[in-house]
Amino acid sequence: MLVPLLDLKEQNALLRPQIEAALGRVLDTNGFILGAEVAELEKELAEYCGVSHAIGCASGSDAILLALMALDVGPGDEVITTPYSFFATVSSITRLGATPVFVDIESDTYNIDPAKIESQITAKTKAIEPVHLYGQPANMREINEIAQRHGISVVEDAAQAIGAEEDGMRVGSLGRIGCFSFYPSKNLGGMGDGGFLTTNDEALAQKLQALRVHGSAERYYHKYVGLNSRLDGFQGAVLRVKLPHLDAWTERRRENAANYSRLFAEHGLASKVILPVERQTSRHIYNQYVITVPDHRDELRSHLTSKGVGTDIYYPLPLHLQECFAYLGHGPGDFPVSEKAANDTLALPIYPELRAGQQEFVVASIAQFYHEK
Repeated sequence: MLVPLLDLKEQNALLRPQIEAALGRVLDTNGFILGAEVAELEKELAEYCGVSHAIGCASGSDAILLALMALDVGPGDEVITTPYSFFATVSSITRLGATPVFVDIESDTYNIDPAKIESQITAKTKAIEPVHLYGQPANMREINEIAQRHGISVVEDAAQAIGAEEDGMRVGSLGRIGCFSFYPSKNLGGMGDGGFLTTNDEALAQKLQALRVHGSAERYYHKYVGLNSRLDGFQGAVLRVKLPHLDAWTERRRENAANYSRLFAEHGLASKVILPVERQTSRHIYNQYVITVPDHRDELRSHLTSKGVGTDIYYPLPLHLQECFAYLGHGPGDFPVSEKAANDTLALPIYPELRAGQQEFVVASIAQFYHEK
């Protein structure tokens, strides 16, 4: 049985007539860059996330960069974040000449550990950038309390977490600015690159809208040095077709996660693998379903590959150990929880169209591996 890590064919096939019609609207109106489809999508996203403003841009990576630019992050500033995330979380900081200050993660959620943040705040700290990893919100209640005490902005890296909630509030509404990705593998994925930002701050929204168009609110008049980072009309049209299905897809992911828990228990694997932890105050949307494999992780992955089961490792090398960030002076052992996660975690298929029989095959294959061990 083949079980890919992600399979978009069924989802796209079901929506193909609506998608083709939506693309036709863009062709008819020539609204290829921003345009009416993106404007309507922004309204729908703002309502979905529970914020006043949503601003489309060219990618999730650009969303983070634009957010930091809007907060005037630059040389001499520090931004506190996690070393266990996708590259753009930190590269956006360094591209502006600022310094990333790493804080290690929690051992169960793999999100930034709030208990370790305050000791890293200095007079140079401009922002805290938590990541809602794999689709589970970071502990925003504690992070916001720290930020408020010190007068620091919070930028949510919510690239993997659209629709996730903390204390009943959607991510993107929990900090000063939220940053999202429409990369095709996301719960709400486009058919190419794309991203968006959220905020309740009117002035910041206007600044972000200008920054994504070369810093120009009026054509050829530039208040800021911005980027060319506009969401195109085709992506806006596709995403408008998909957005009404997002909550149903997310519930299917959550059902698949619960089914994995049942199957792992039935196969007696509790002593071999550690399953994802969902905090009581959060709604996890399972962009990734990541297990912890303390022993023989790479061997298990090879075994699953031989059985036709797709897996991935998010992330095999923490950011503080990446060659391009060597100038920061970190080495092995500096952030031990992140390093252990890099060595022990493994992502399994969790997409909405995943069948129960496929999940049973995945877990049975894992059980077979440990039985043979």
